[in-house]
Amino acid sequence: MKDESVINSQAKIDDFKTELSLRPKYFSEYVGQTKVKQTLSIAIKASKKRKEPLDHVLLYGPPGLGKTTLANVISNEMGTDIKVTSGPAIEKAGDLVSILTRLKKHDILFIDEIHRLNKISEEVLYSAMEEYRVSWIIDEGLKSRSVNLGIQPFTLIGATTKYGNLSPPLRDRFGSIFRLDFYSNTEMTEILHRSSQIFKIKTEKKGLSQIAIRSRKTPRIGNRLLRRVRDYSEVKSDGSISLKIVLSALEQLEVDEIGLDKIDLDYLKSLILKFGGGPVGLDTLSASISEDPSTVEDVIEPFLLNLGFISRTNRGRMATSLTFQHLNIEEEPKQKNLI
Repeated sequence: MKDESVINSQAKIDDFKTELSLRPKYFSEYVGQTKVKQTLSIAIKASKKRKEPLDHVLLYGPPGLGKTTLANVISNEMGTDIKVTSGPAIEKAGDLVSILTRLKKHDILFIDEIHRLNKISEEVLYSAMEEYRVSWIIDEGLKSRSVNLGIQPFTLIGATTKYGNLSPPLRDRFGSIFRLDFYSNTEMTEILHRSSQIFKIKTEKKGLSQIAIRSRKTPRIGNRLLRRVRDYSEVKSDGSISLKIVLSALEQLEVDEIGLDKIDLDYLKSLILKFGGGPVGLDTLSASISEDPSTVEDVIEPFLLNLGFISRTNRGRMATSLTFQHLNIEEEPKQKNLI
């Protein structure tokens, strides 16, 4: 595994408290995802009017786009408590039953990485979501018996980066399903301006815009870059963020003009120089840059796909003409014919 990238969109433990301070609490503070917010706002108002729990919500999309933040916003807008867990943290059905039976009326249960729930725990959710009842088997063999318990009406919010990995029975039980999209440069600039005000950083608009452009259209990455540029400015200058400071800091961080970092460039160069632009399988390509295939698929590739730099085919990964142009590498005629 290579050194961790500063623009890795996965959450880091040392950034957790900082991210909490930056998270918007209500839709009025939440920038971007306009259609999602509008639809959810109507659903929330209708649920409150009927005095019913909100329909179960599934949020999916690449990491760092605000799924956890949006779950907390929904909780605040509903005026209910939220309990947070994750698929990997629920090791057995009893863990999930313990959580569900402690929920109060209209509480929200947020399960991150819900695609990683084991099958038995997932099946516990079926009756919980539809009938507000949990059923599970305890003991084994002749001593086994079924236990049924009623629970309070609640809302499940699931989040996943792997929508296709969810089983149809679970996926179909969600009343609302939303894909979170990458953010525009304008939205990213607005997010960074809000964050700079919270951090009390003096900024120039051109400086913030440049960070936004290099943030991979992802708020988590943008806020992380903002903090790293602030650190650089506090050591090298007066702590303010100007265009000159931003360009110098991002050059040191090895983040290029469109937001690609060393790991992205290693991926693209390996795809072209080692494998002739593809097609090449995920496992082979990942091994060539010493990265885990899941990291490549979930963290590195979504932004490259969004840029149009790579394509996923049934034969494997392939570089597009845009990649050759960005790396200033001459494209062989055969590559143009393959894509």
